[in-house]
Amino acid sequence: MKSETRTYRTGDREVVLDLTRDCADFLGDAADGGDGLLHLFVPHATAGLAVLETGAGSDDDLLAALADLLPADDRWRHRHGSPGHGRSHVMPALVPPYASLPVLGGRMALGTWQSVCLVDLNVDNPEREVRFSFLAG
Repeated sequence: MKSETRTYRTGDREVVLDLTRDCADFLGDAADGGDGLLHLFVPHATAGLAVLETGAGSDDDLLAALADLLPADDRWRHRHGSPGHGRSHVMPALVPPYASLPVLGGRMALGTWQSVCLVDLNVDNPEREVRFSFLAG
């Protein structure tokens, strides 16, 4: 298995950050044109990974849906940090901190409009790590 960790600055706002190009760059070295699985993991209690269309509004729609499902108010028992921070700890149950994608010929077998994205609602932690791992087939 080939693996590396990359660091991303998500800043002080909720974000859906497209990692698709970084996935392709990683596979360019790790997969060496072969087949297997790309596995991504976010070692954080308040971030997740999603496969969705970006650039056509779906990324903003995801953030809006999460705001509806997980309001940033004082209902959360987990209470430290910014108001509503507890919702960030619930989010990974809906947007998991991992994703596995098929790799064929060294490239992700994604649909035409699919992108791999880091989803981060936690405005208190401006930096995130993502572990990229390639398991050869």
